[in-house]
Amino acid sequence: MAFTYSAGSLVKARDREWVVLPESEPDLLVLRPLGGTDDDIAAVFPFEDVEEARFAPPEPGDLGDQRAAGLLRTALRIGFRSGAGPFRSLAGIAVEPRAYQLVPLLMALRQKTVRMLISDDVGIGKTVEAGLIASELLAQGEATRLAVLCSPALAEQWQQELRTKFGIDAELVLASTVSRLERGLDLGQSLFDKHPQVIVSTDYIKSPRHRDDFVRHCPELVIVDEAHTCVVADDTSTASQNQLRYELLRRVAEDDSRHLVLVTATPHSGKESAFRNLLGLVKPELASVKMESKLGRELLARHFVARKRADVRQYLTKEDGLSDDSLAERTAFPSDRYFKDETYKLSPEYRALLDDAIAYASERVTEADGRGRREARIAWWSAIALLRSLVSSPRAAAQTLRTRSAAAVAASAEEADKLGAPLTSDAADSDAMEGMDVAPGAETEENAGSRLKDLADRADQLQGPQHDLKLKALIKHLKALLADGHNPIVFCRYIPTAEYLATQLAHDPETKKRGPLGAKTVVKAVTGTLSPQQRIERIEQLAAEAGEDTAARRVLIATDCLSEGVNLQHHFDAVVHYDLAWNPTRHDQREGRVDRYGQRRDQVRVITLYGDDNGIDGKVLEVLIKKHRQIKKDLGISVSVPDEMSTGVTDAIVEWLLLRNREDQDALFSADAFKVSTAKLDSDWNSAAEREKKSRSLFAQRSIHPEEVAREVASIRQALGGAGEIHTFVRESLDALGAVLRGAGEDFTAQVGGAPAGLRDALAPAVGAETIEKDRPIPFHTDPAVTRGEAALVRTDPVVGALAAHILNAALDTQADGARPARRCGVITTDAVTTRTTLLLVRYRFHLTLPSRSGDKQMVAEDARLLAFEGSPKNAVWLPQEAAVALLDATATENTDRHFGERTMSRILTQLPDTYSHLEIYGDELAAELDASHRRVRAASGEIVRGLSVTVQKPADLLGAYVYLPATPAVSAGASA
Repeated sequence: MAFTYSAGSLVKARDREWVVLPESEPDLLVLRPLGGTDDDIAAVFPFEDVEEARFAPPEPGDLGDQRAAGLLRTALRIGFRSGAGPFRSLAGIAVEPRAYQLVPLLMALRQKTVRMLISDDVGIGKTVEAGLIASELLAQGEATRLAVLCSPALAEQWQQELRTKFGIDAELVLASTVSRLERGLDLGQSLFDKHPQVIVSTDYIKSPRHRDDFVRHCPELVIVDEAHTCVVADDTSTASQNQLRYELLRRVAEDDSRHLVLVTATPHSGKESAFRNLLGLVKPELASVKMESKLGRELLARHFVARKRADVRQYLTKEDGLSDDSLAERTAFPSDRYFKDETYKLSPEYRALLDDAIAYASERVTEADGRGRREARIAWWSAIALLRSLVSSPRAAAQTLRTRSAAAVAASAEEADKLGAPLTSDAADSDAMEGMDVAPGAETEENAGSRLKDLADRADQLQGPQHDLKLKALIKHLKALLADGHNPIVFCRYIPTAEYLATQLAHDPETKKRGPLGAKTVVKAVTGTLSPQQRIERIEQLAAEAGEDTAARRVLIATDCLSEGVNLQHHFDAVVHYDLAWNPTRHDQREGRVDRYGQRRDQVRVITLYGDDNGIDGKVLEVLIKKHRQIKKDLGISVSVPDEMSTGVTDAIVEWLLLRNREDQDALFSADAFKVSTAKLDSDWNSAAEREKKSRSLFAQRSIHPEEVAREVASIRQALGGAGEIHTFVRESLDALGAVLRGAGEDFTAQVGGAPAGLRDALAPAVGAETIEKDRPIPFHTDPAVTRGEAALVRTDPVVGALAAHILNAALDTQADGARPARRCGVITTDAVTTRTTLLLVRYRFHLTLPSRSGDKQMVAEDARLLAFEGSPKNAVWLPQEAAVALLDATATENTDRHFGERTMSRILTQLPDTYSHLEIYGDELAAELDASHRRVRAASGEIVRGLSVTVQKPADLLGAYVYLPATPAVSAGASA
């Protein structure tokens, strides 16, 4: 026996109703439960009993209150895992994207092969934008495999983001995981074939040993994070790490059928050739096209998006050219950063130690100059290491004084620079900083050991606020921040400094040592001694410990291992620069950890500590840091200063400290050499700022007009709802089902011991059987990154899905035991209407034929719509869509007699067949709108719309009917007559 049911048909099998899917064959039905998800899909064979099903109409006695329609509608929409619109993935992800974050997705879907450079400002959400593109291409079948290339420090964060927000379970391919992964491979199999979604360490895979295998088996879709670290200027040495990364990406990009998404907040480092090489990976023509020409601007606009916060803080408003602000969206970035530069002076003992150290370093540099260039460079890096550590903390100084310089083993001056520079510079490259927070060494010769040991012993004696006035100043400013309710991050340059501060500041309950910040302040340190995963765990531990007491505060001490990639805005809202970075971009990166989307404080506070008498800090602050701030204030974006520019200034400062007598140092900053150095810095930096200002205007995103975004946003919200709807649905449903709710804010808890047994059984797999059995509170959070036993207030969370399925199934089954919060009928007397108005909840099913590179795909999708009319069904006056939706908020102003309600409902239901023709016409209109929407989104290429079609399955399913009667007695009597 063969099946004859077409895709989209309703059938009854195994005592429930199903939708027939396009994958069905004559001898096999592939079915999805009505209102179910893709996880519930089942196969049915001819020997099983299958019969055609028609959706049962509502029953007059199945009356609910005014909330019934809204709960039923939301429960239905939560079950949709792929809407009928052009964005196949949005129903199945656990994040509600901001409207501006849809722009890169819209740009991508207009390309046959996606090639994008996403360069939005820090904190705007580039990871979400790239994730949206990836999830959509995977949902449409345009790609089946994905690789994310990133630094190893960010790999686990990418893994969590993809898993929790987009449902993409990617395997980590790192130096530490490869051996385990390879043990599970078949003979001759590549792990990139074995694992379809991977997150790969760029530095691991860039080596020639591993690169070839990756390129041979490279997925169809590649995302590259921090893409600016993967390109070089034309004059860069081919032996550089960036050159190896660039060679890897060049080979990946050679396949012009591969989707490639590059992500970076700093695409233009000031070197035009590096920027051109980056663009050339996206589209070879962009490497040489004239950007000022119309052709150049149009070509770039199709592949490049770069926006600063001011561009998206207010979006879809009249200022964007829209006729009204109904879809206006305000993104809650902090309004600004409040900067305060605080000074400290060295204690007499510390001053003496610094003077003696400078004298020692000066001698070594002078002596080395006469022995050759190699010895001079070794001595130079040793001197800088010593000075930076002394300015950082006494513990860092002591460790540096006892450690041999890394440059001491160099065979040449060039090798000395290669070994010494990374440990003392503050490169803006996150990869370069990984593992570079160790205290550098200063010892260069064996016979210098006794003198350095004496200096180190003196440094040890200066630990603590009595002699370390920098620490004393920090304690003062932290107390002020904590008193104002802030939770600060203190950034240090070196690991010993961070550990020293944590020891000095923390309250130790075991030894009863009371920290200077009070017993209710939790202090922890995160440094490069921890793996990336351990860093996240330490931060979460800090947040959890402080969160147990509402009066507690948290202080995080961190090195620059946390200055990029890790999102800390949910736990911290202030930054203290304990050690000045010698590259101002590093300050911006530190502050960007908390000053980003999701930060609840309107203002992020930034305190910069600097010594006004150590000969270094004051001028670094004045010449580099403040200049950087001013340019950012003027342009609204950060303009990186090339490493060599800042190095020139700091080298000049260090040189005068070492080679001039102390009494001559006041003349340093009026000296010709320093003037030349700072003048060149100003000139080059101002030029870079002007180029950046010009390029931002030149490269402004023009390919997608806000009106196009607004149209798609309205369509998405109409079909899927928003986060606020989920929050309301969960609270109201649980309350109606007898759960005990605690917490009135966005986050709350629920105990479900009093809820129906069917719901408890459905929730047990999601939160754990023990939680249900012992009736432990289930925490609900707005953040989708939740742990076992918690639930996220997003449509894809298993707890929310189980609750929605229970609500929907109970509403459809009038014989179900227990509470039924959602009902299919209702009669509400309200002053929200002036004449009898009927609201219908209708489910439509659509057949979609979507072209893709692997052939046309047949799909069945669902949509739920509210339709409302005034008067009788036969002479219905149909209302606009927004008026129908508004009825969900109408509240009863009078009680409606139940018997009267049942009679009213019975009359309406018997007359509803008169509306069926309108429902069919509306379904055809919806199909036409959806078809047009698919074509709009893909409009730039005729190839990717050829063969596209959307048709509606008839008849539609009438899920609910709700009658609203006017509260005015005279009108009510006329309507019921």
